[in-house]
Amino acid sequence: MKSIIFKRPGLYTYEDRPKPVIKNSDDVLIKVLGVGICGTDIHVLMDPPKHPAKPDIIFGHEYSGEVSEVGKGVDWLKPGDKVIIDPHPPCGSCRHCRSNRPDMCTTLYSQQGTPFFEHGVTRGLFQDGALTSYTCVPAHSVYKIADETPFELAALAEPLSCIGYGIEKLDIHTGDSVCILGAGPMGLMFASMARANGATGVIVSEPHEYRRKKALLCGATRVVDPFEEDLKKICLEETDGLGVDHCIEAVGQLLMTAIDVIRPGGKVLMFGHDETAEPPIKLAEIVRKEALIYGGFLGKYYFEKTARIIESGVLPLKEIVTHKLPLSEYEKGLELLRSGQALKVIIYPEEY
Repeated sequence: MKSIIFKRPGLYTYEDRPKPVIKNSDDVLIKVLGVGICGTDIHVLMDPPKHPAKPDIIFGHEYSGEVSEVGKGVDWLKPGDKVIIDPHPPCGSCRHCRSNRPDMCTTLYSQQGTPFFEHGVTRGLFQDGALTSYTCVPAHSVYKIADETPFELAALAEPLSCIGYGIEKLDIHTGDSVCILGAGPMGLMFASMARANGATGVIVSEPHEYRRKKALLCGATRVVDPFEEDLKKICLEETDGLGVDHCIEAVGQLLMTAIDVIRPGGKVLMFGHDETAEPPIKLAEIVRKEALIYGGFLGKYYFEKTARIIESGVLPLKEIVTHKLPLSEYEKGLELLRSGQALKVIIYPEEY
């Protein structure tokens, strides 16, 4: 199978890998239909990288597919089923899983005895992923989705599950106000989900005009160019001088900005992932505002909901997928994203 292989920071190759085969009774062989290029992938391919990955693995973790074959112990899936795949499921056997805390599963956070002990076992980052033609995964990683769902929208399942998991932490209610820092694909999905949850004021801060226009199509009630406008002043104006109820940081370096724009008792979700960021923080502002600060990591136990959300059409996901390219044009997809000419690029195999 033609595959995109991560080699080291700044380098990947396009090479052949053998087609995987079912070895265990609970295995499912998946024919890959679409794979999203994630911002994390861009960070991995930087030199120095902003996110680690294991060398020599097949890249790609956001994907949809079709069941090709199932192991003898799988009776709820059949060939031809359209599916989404959780690339980082809990193990089910660690202390946290056995203590009814599967969202804290040890294997999601650590690989003891490896050079990547501080990180999870996500497919496409630390074990073989989906930028290829077929993948073999355990059945508990697989979720059915309606057959008529476009593969490019189904491929948004992994990032959308992360969005939903983060939104539930904030517990957004009807009438709430939200500020979102960054209007990349994740920021746009946060805006859409916040509106779907009932937020009546959604302020999106984004320096690029193209993305600001997209934000207005994805749920934003006001957009701000932070290089030309005073974001804190606008958040105060929009909330009668109080500050917003929630701020979602989808960049990775702007925690202090998020703290500045919330009201006393407001909530911050730190979602942007930049492992090199060490922003200065005014601790007194956290104390004075009694701010609640959450971290958002992965989309644990949200895939079943995610399938239903995508099927429903309640979110304007078509606004977010801007390009579909064959696997052989992966580099073009990277160039489009790096130059700001694309939002979400979906890659599809071309060998069948």
